[in-house]
Amino acid sequence: MRKRNVLLVDEDQIRCRVVKALLEERGYAVSSLHSGQEALKRLELETVDLLIVDQQLPDISGLELLRQVRSQDDALNVLLVSPADGTDVAAEALRLGAFECLKHPCDVDELVLTVDRALENDQLKREVELLRSTSGKSHGIENIIGDSRALRQVLTVVRKVARSEIGTVLIQGESGTGKELIARAIHHESSRANQAFMAINCSAVPETLLESELMGYEKGAFTDAKALKKGLFELADGGTVFLDEIGDMSPAMQVKLLRILEERAFRRVGGTRDVKVDVRVISATNRDLIKAMEDESFRSDLYYRIGVIPIQLPPLRERREDIPVLAEYFINQFNREFGKQVRGVSRMAEKILVEYPWPGNIRELKNVIERAIILECEDELLVENLPREMVDKTVGGQVGPLNFRLPPEGIDIEDVERELIRQALELAEGNQSKAAKLLNLGIDALRYRMKKFDYM
Repeated sequence: MRKRNVLLVDEDQIRCRVVKALLEERGYAVSSLHSGQEALKRLELETVDLLIVDQQLPDISGLELLRQVRSQDDALNVLLVSPADGTDVAAEALRLGAFECLKHPCDVDELVLTVDRALENDQLKREVELLRSTSGKSHGIENIIGDSRALRQVLTVVRKVARSEIGTVLIQGESGTGKELIARAIHHESSRANQAFMAINCSAVPETLLESELMGYEKGAFTDAKALKKGLFELADGGTVFLDEIGDMSPAMQVKLLRILEERAFRRVGGTRDVKVDVRVISATNRDLIKAMEDESFRSDLYYRIGVIPIQLPPLRERREDIPVLAEYFINQFNREFGKQVRGVSRMAEKILVEYPWPGNIRELKNVIERAIILECEDELLVENLPREMVDKTVGGQVGPLNFRLPPEGIDIEDVERELIRQALELAEGNQSKAAKLLNLGIDALRYRMKKFDYM
């Protein structure tokens, strides 16, 4: 994680050195300048997280520097230090949007505490701004791809849930079916849309760290806890917390999560007081939680708390009519990302995509399209751009001799040969060299048979 950048602007070089040393001990990256114009030039070139300005500068006043900064950047945190009798200066600084105005001589502890608060406030503003931008239009229900009956049924439930004030939702489905996308859609369509959406994969975070990630910790709670850290529940206050793969949560953490859901309160690691929060909790899992309750790896009381509204996502193989439009969506996405101009999917390649069982669901489809566009695909996504094992699973067996059964009444061998030639040409999308390879024939032998069966 990058250090937060603090810029000191003070004519007094000794005071600059003292403050710089104090803040560097707190882990901040600190630089100092001694005039307002120098500061304005620096701000044009570098990103600063906090500006600490003395009112008495040699060229322009601290207030004037604040005015000019605000004309360019209305979000930068500014801390103004003014003379002890500078009441009017302090009032004007706050009116211009300064985070705080301190008086000379500054108490060291007060200065450090104010800097900590300003940078924590800045971090929260940035996180909320980022989360709001990522929970915008692209996460709305209208942007979930597909029109199959199975998906429409899910989205009907999503709309009802989003409009209600029901606290907890449990999304179940195989890996890769889009559980987080549905969770974001619920958040986006709800009254909490303008607040934070915080997501965590419970199976990806070690048990020893999960509590700190969710609930935060107090300064000194453990060896590396140099400062207070807020957890996801606190950062998402007023918004939504998404707990992915909740079925993998340890029994000890399940107990702590249950308390949060029941009391809407928790204690940070190392803390002694309760922190109240108002969050909607959306959970997701690919596990069968009923079986997990039976083998006592998942608490039944927690299950009934998180599963007030259950949503079951269908696997991709149960919504095959959505596959062509999903493929087109991913092609357009990767065209933009990689500067390609792939027009679409060929008829035979689309047939294979639709017939393939997709054990990895939408995530696997996205991966296949991305790989094809990066490595092989030019104008159109063809059968040859698809993984060989995918082709074999969908059409390989249909033309293989092991699947052929001679009917009791017999068959004309030329009809079999004609059909094999037809299927090979279809699979190769008219490319004779590829069709010959599929049949283990030389190109001349294939062309001879094509003429024989009027395929040329």
